Amino acid sequence: MTLIKSISGIRGTIGGNVGENLTPIDAVKFASAYGTWLKTQRIKDNYRVVVGRDARISGEMIQNLVMHTLVGLGIHVIDLDLSTTPTVEIAVPMEHADGGIILTASHNPKQWNALKLLNAKGEFLDAAEGAKILEIAESDAMKFADVDSLGKITKNDAYIDIHIDEVLDLDYVDVDAIKKAKFKVVVDGVNSTGGIAIPLLLERLGVEPVKLYCEPNGHFPHNPEPLKEHLTDLSAEVLKHNADFGIVVDPDVDRLAFMDENGDMFGEEYTLVACADHVLSRNPGNTVSNMSSTRALRDITEKHGGAYEASAVGEVNVVALMKKNKAVIGGEGNGGIIYPASHYGRDALVGVALFLTLLAEKNMSVSALRKTYTSYFMSKKKIALTPQIDVDAILEQMAVKYKDENLNTVDGVKIDFAENWVHLRKSNTEPIIRIYTEATSQQIADDLADKIISEIKEIANV
Repeated sequence: MTLIKSISGIRGTIGGNVGENLTPIDAVKFASAYGTWLKTQRIKDNYRVVVGRDARISGEMIQNLVMHTLVGLGIHVIDLDLSTTPTVEIAVPMEHADGGIILTASHNPKQWNALKLLNAKGEFLDAAEGAKILEIAESDAMKFADVDSLGKITKNDAYIDIHIDEVLDLDYVDVDAIKKAKFKVVVDGVNSTGGIAIPLLLERLGVEPVKLYCEPNGHFPHNPEPLKEHLTDLSAEVLKHNADFGIVVDPDVDRLAFMDENGDMFGEEYTLVACADHVLSRNPGNTVSNMSSTRALRDITEKHGGAYEASAVGEVNVVALMKKNKAVIGGEGNGGIIYPASHYGRDALVGVALFLTLLAEKNMSVSALRKTYTSYFMSKKKIALTPQIDVDAILEQMAVKYKDENLNTVDGVKIDFAENWVHLRKSNTEPIIRIYTEATSQQIADDLADKIISEIKEIANV
């Protein structure tokens, strides 16, 4: 069982020992540190924090602990209760709040939960901010409010509807075109809050939703990471209902994947590619994804006359580079769409609306749409090394070995060859090097990964 303390939040398994798992005491400790940090950002009389959660079983318990800890600090809480990560993100600036907390462990199984922390813009904290909160958590610097200065909790369950309103108002979402197309779509909500938000969005768009696992009870019917091997039921339902396609999201609705009318995966990497194709066709500009995402985004960006650049892995890094490059759309290859016209956060609702508009306007099947994009194939492997081996030194030697190639060392070592690429990253928690490759066939991608693994083993003498 595990407790992971990182700059992006606190993630762990429920139960067990204090300091080793996400226990009630740990939830209170880190909520206290966040609230204390928040009060150093602006000196004012009243502080407000938006709090929402996905539907996992431990969510209500963790949310109550977090909210009442904030109350104890004299901070007022806007309680969204069952919500989505992007919904909380848009609610923070709308409420003129000082920050936000989402209780979700994203795609992790049901025994996990986490505190995801937002700033006053509704965006994830940067490295310095996250480090400061971890520092406060390990100190005695937390000071609570007296009885006359306690915060108050105000419940607001309207924000999913407000979020949908915001999506429908986006310039490149064509509600009329989608309604005329009369789509039928199967939705796998993995029994979390996507089962609330996505069907509501589809109904507003005139799409007939077929609900699969849309009861927000937190009992995930399959591994909640939206990968092909976990989605056999969705494939069967798409075929059974003769649906136009299928939609699957993760428990907090910031990752999005599609399944075509034949029950085959559109490809999580291609969610962003398709949405970018639609946006860039109307508003040519730059794009950003992380270094481990498909090259197909670069291809579609250049086709529309824009420039593509890759950031270090991590949503906060993608957002920072998007702002620097004035990117019109970006995200991550795990199905995360970041569309600044809405907000700087991965948002499956935005992705669904953009994809539906693209499909309606092109008047083609999902499988036919997929064939319009260059096909790349990825291999994701890892090599475990002994703790005594210097992983950083190995990566440095690999960079020297490939110094004559197109090299990027912002986040590990990314080597861009003419026809394929490899990205080497070390784990932050164990002596592991992750090897991601992409090529024009699965065999080439796998062979490239195996070649790189052999070279690493030779350098490490293992």
